[in-house]
Amino acid sequence: MTPPTNAFKMAQHQFDHVAELLQLDEPIREMLRWPTREFKFQIPVKMDDGSQKVFFGYRVQHNDARGPSKGGIRFHSSETMDTVRALSMWMTWKCAVADLPLGGAKGGIAVDSASLSRDEKEKLCRGWIKQLYRNLGPRLDVPAPDVGTTSQMMGWMMDEYSKTVGEYTPGVITGKPVGGGGSRGRKEATGYGVVYNLREALKHLKMDSSKVSVSIQGFGNVAQFAAQGSSQDLGAKVVAVSFWDNKEKAPITVSNEKGLDIAYLQSATDEYGAIAKDKALEAGYKIEEGEAWLSKDVDILIPAALEGAINADSAKDISEKVSVIAEGANGPTTPDADKLFNDRGIFVVPDFLCNAGGVTVSYFESVQNDMNFYWSQAEVLERLDAKITQAFERVLKMSLSEKVPMRDAAYMVAISGVVEAMEMRGWL
Repeated sequence: MTPPTNAFKMAQHQFDHVAELLQLDEPIREMLRWPTREFKFQIPVKMDDGSQKVFFGYRVQHNDARGPSKGGIRFHSSETMDTVRALSMWMTWKCAVADLPLGGAKGGIAVDSASLSRDEKEKLCRGWIKQLYRNLGPRLDVPAPDVGTTSQMMGWMMDEYSKTVGEYTPGVITGKPVGGGGSRGRKEATGYGVVYNLREALKHLKMDSSKVSVSIQGFGNVAQFAAQGSSQDLGAKVVAVSFWDNKEKAPITVSNEKGLDIAYLQSATDEYGAIAKDKALEAGYKIEEGEAWLSKDVDILIPAALEGAINADSAKDISEKVSVIAEGANGPTTPDADKLFNDRGIFVVPDFLCNAGGVTVSYFESVQNDMNFYWSQAEVLERLDAKITQAFERVLKMSLSEKVPMRDAAYMVAISGVVEAMEMRGWL
């Protein structure tokens, strides 16, 4: 049995490999291998039943050489400091590869969102801000939603910060509800960013997007819009999606060789991405075990759930037909699985390039908050498409010129950009 993946060790391993390719000096490596700041704190909450419960919250700011720290807040039962460290590091590279004037951060609370009532979630959100507000701000650190958190939760957090500091400060949090300082296009941004990257990858590989098949892990926000865009915009056939069943506490795959109706599945999905199995069966779809998505005979795999989803053992189940892996999740592929992909010649669109759409539109949201003027959805998505396409082209150019895989190329582009900012500021 494969041991659990330590995401931070994986992130450091990936960094060390590219630091060697770039021949970075040892002091620079040490600065970038570890976060600049880390926070761990208690959040006491009075639960609905009258009991008092203490939750542990985290925030890690990896590097802010390029600008204010930026990164989501996850409510997940398996949240640890190492997970948050890894995600904050990946956020640094993600902002740099997308050429955003931001640094990397990440935060969270070790809790299952689905186990909380609305009031308990609101208390937890406000408690997280109360513990950390001195280290947050539009020019310091700007959180956003992530796994287990929603735009409403970001609205509560922004409100708590504003009340605490004594002035309306919409720019302290992104991913807020539209009408409450949020940006149109933010909800679909990460998933659409995956689609824009996938479109460019298929162009490069000279594959007709209307003739390819797709299997997706996850059916949360990112996966839903990646599925929707793959089907509607690219004309691809999505044959399988997986989701986490909160009742059975296990992953489930829904599949149909003729293709899934994504809009129908979205209508049968709860706020945590769980599909009603009876509705899937009514549509004639198959219900399979959770890992079935990985072994489908498709052209494209989109892991869009959690880190470490594909390891050396599970990678052996991937069909010989698979040509492209577009990583919608953060860190879904372990280094040993990555080696197998490279040996097989599978074109990988790496995570911090592939899913950079969310942070890009979060940046757009911050810009709109500063201007107090808001763009239309069409304008947001047009700007997002341009940013993602430019980022993909930079990475592809690096990959071809240096004859390295796309993941290494993305790291080379990102790390070089961060080191340049550190040098410019006199940190080195």
